[in-house]
Amino acid sequence: MVECTVAGKRRGALLLLLGLMLLLAGCASGGGGQARIADGGGWVTVQRGDTLGKIANQAGIPLLRLQRFNPGVDSRRLAVGQRLLLPSRQERAPGGGPYRYQVRRGDSLYSIARYFGANPQRVQAANTGIDPSQLAVGQLIQVPLAGGSTGRRPSSPAPAASRSLPDPGPLPSSASGWRWPLENYTIERRFGRDAHGTLQPMMLSTSSPATAKATTSGKVRFASGMRQLGQVVILHHADNMQSVYAFCDKLMVSEGQSVSAGGPLCEIGKESGSNRYHLLFDLRHGGKPVDPARVLR
Repeated sequence: MVECTVAGKRRGALLLLLGLMLLLAGCASGGGGQARIADGGGWVTVQRGDTLGKIANQAGIPLLRLQRFNPGVDSRRLAVGQRLLLPSRQERAPGGGPYRYQVRRGDSLYSIARYFGANPQRVQAANTGIDPSQLAVGQLIQVPLAGGSTGRRPSSPAPAASRSLPDPGPLPSSASGWRWPLENYTIERRFGRDAHGTLQPMMLSTSSPATAKATTSGKVRFASGMRQLGQVVILHHADNMQSVYAFCDKLMVSEGQSVSAGGPLCEIGKESGSNRYHLLFDLRHGGKPVDPARVLR
C-alpha cells in the first residue's frame, strides 16, 4: 500500500518539478507524425490507495510486464506522487534484455539508461543509427542491460550507480561565480540523494520573509503555480543553463521577461507549522541536474 509520509509528498513534488524541467528542456521533441505514444504508453502518477496490481488492472497491463518496465520500483513502498512507466504495445522487456523502449517526451539516452539501470554508453552503442540529440517522441530504441549482451534485469530497488551524484559533464565557462538566490540564508539541505536514492535539489531557508533573486541574468521561461511546489520561477540562461526557484509565495516576474543578475523573482513562502521560510533551488545544464556548489560563488 501507499506510504503516505511527508517525505513521500516531497518526492512527489520533486517528480513534478523534474517533469516540468524535462518538458521545458525539450530533450525529445515531437515530429514525423509521432506527437504521442501509441496504444496508451506513457506514465501514471501513484494516488493514495494504489498498488501495482491495481494500476496494472486499470491500465490493462499484465502485472509482470508492469514490473519489468519499472525495475527500480519497490511494490511495497509506493509513494503518492511517484510516477510509473506504462508500456505501449510496441515495447518489449524480455527477462534478460535488451529492452525495446519507445521514446517519451523529455527523454534523452542518458535519462533512459538511468531509468533502467543501464550504461549510457552501451545504450548509445546499441543505437548507432540514432542521433542522441535528435530523439523523437514515439521512436523505438534498444536498451541493453548491465552485465553483457544478455544482461540481467536489475534486482535491487535502486542500482548502486544511480545512487551516485549525476555527472552533467563539463559546464560552460559562463556557469561560474553566480550569486546565491537569498541573503542571510541557511542551507537546510544540500544537493544530493536521500535515503531512498531520490535526487534532491538544494533547500535554503531563512528566519524571516525574504526575496529570491536571479543568480545571473536570464529570461523567465516559466512563472506560475504548481501543485505541491507553490509558485515556481524557471530562468533560462546563456549556454543552455537553467535555474529553478520553487516554494515561492508571491511572484514578482512574468513569463518572457528578461531579468538581470540580482533581480527580484519572488517572495519565498513560510512552511506550515514552522517559523522558517524556504526556497527550493535547482540548477540544470541542458536539462541535467547540476550541483549548485559548482556554480555559485
